[in-house]
Amino acid sequence: MKQGLQFKFSQQLSMTPQLQQAIKLLQLSTLELQQEIQQALQDNPLLELEDSDVDGETSSADDQQPDWNDPYSAALSSSGQSFDDDGASYQGETHTSLRDHLVWQMRLSHFSERDEIIATMIIDSIDDHGYLQADMTELVDTLDAELADLDDAEVAVVLKRIQHFEPAGVGARNISECLQLQLHLADSIEPELKHLALQTVDQYLELLAVRDYRTLTRRLRISEAQLAQVLEVIQSLSPRPGDNFSVSNDDYVIPDILVRKKNARWMAELNPQSVPKLKVNPTYLALAESSSEREDMHYVRQQTQDAKWFIRSIDSRNDTLLKVAQSIVQRQQGFFEFGAEAMKPMILADIAATVDMHESTISRITTQKYMHTPRGVFELKYFFSSQLATDNGGECSSTAIRALLKKLVAAENPKKPLSDSQLTELMAAQGIQVARRTIAKYREALNIAPSSQRKRLI
Repeated sequence: MKQGLQFKFSQQLSMTPQLQQAIKLLQLSTLELQQEIQQALQDNPLLELEDSDVDGETSSADDQQPDWNDPYSAALSSSGQSFDDDGASYQGETHTSLRDHLVWQMRLSHFSERDEIIATMIIDSIDDHGYLQADMTELVDTLDAELADLDDAEVAVVLKRIQHFEPAGVGARNISECLQLQLHLADSIEPELKHLALQTVDQYLELLAVRDYRTLTRRLRISEAQLAQVLEVIQSLSPRPGDNFSVSNDDYVIPDILVRKKNARWMAELNPQSVPKLKVNPTYLALAESSSEREDMHYVRQQTQDAKWFIRSIDSRNDTLLKVAQSIVQRQQGFFEFGAEAMKPMILADIAATVDMHESTISRITTQKYMHTPRGVFELKYFFSSQLATDNGGECSSTAIRALLKKLVAAENPKKPLSDSQLTELMAAQGIQVARRTIAKYREALNIAPSSQRKRLI
């Protein structure tokens, strides 16, 4: 075999570290971007925050002098404590869990040492909603090694005492028992009405779940007016008694885009509070531009270049986000003026063609980015929807159809709710041709129950 040299020209896309960084920043949410910025500030000593005061003038932290006459100055707030009028410091919120609340009541109930061991095991088996997740056999088997001669009856007696604790209904093994416990402990309900409510949740809970009121009135041998009173009593109960003790972690959203009306047009602008301003340290920047070839200067130049690239990537992200948001607002003027029913159909390709970018870029920049409008806070992806045809040859957004469907259901007679076929006819009357199965699909997506389950007596 004879060896030789051959020249070949080809093109390929090279993913440089700077390009990878730009793509990564493009798809980050505001909170994730702020974390990325904090990490960059820690890794690169040449990168700094550019603080702005109220008048928009930049100032460094060293130039800010505390006002010693102001008891609420930044010097005091930096300690992590706040003070009320009487000088007491606020230590933060405290939350009592359901288990702690039940244990506290147990210790005030004069349980014997043996019963307290059983009660503790029962309380540990109650979930956050207030339901007992272990049966008698499991509890006895668990406590058998610690307590001799233990049987189901002894555990049942202790459970009965716990079921009289607050909140009412705690310690139940199913929803029927939970509602019965609450009814037994309610003293303000008329005896006859309480008896009917107990009979309903004990024997006819399945009929109540599917809102089969006709069968309920026949089984209970009462009128529809009496059944309405029974339902009012049952609806006042709590199917999850422990939820009031659960601590909910609220999710906070920082909007990236602000939408305001200017000169009769809705306009989009970046939220100045969403991303902090960055700069390169001017002292090191001057050193990096010097002609010195010392070894430490190579480090300064490299860090300076990295800081510039990071700032440039942030600016590019913001420019792309603003351009896409302005294009969305321009197309959806009807939504901001009249609401979701005026939403126009729009897909990623529409915005990509307008801003001259690839659809993948539009997908990245609209993920986990939020827009603050007078109608609420929406993710940018909310404004994208498919289209359906209308009788006049136009197009209607699927989001607008969902909004109209929600409006029709909200305005229906609760005693005679609209079926999917009737909703289809009402849509057709407004010139929107939608199949019944499509209405059913949209109804389920909106968590709207079928007409048989939406019927109300009260």
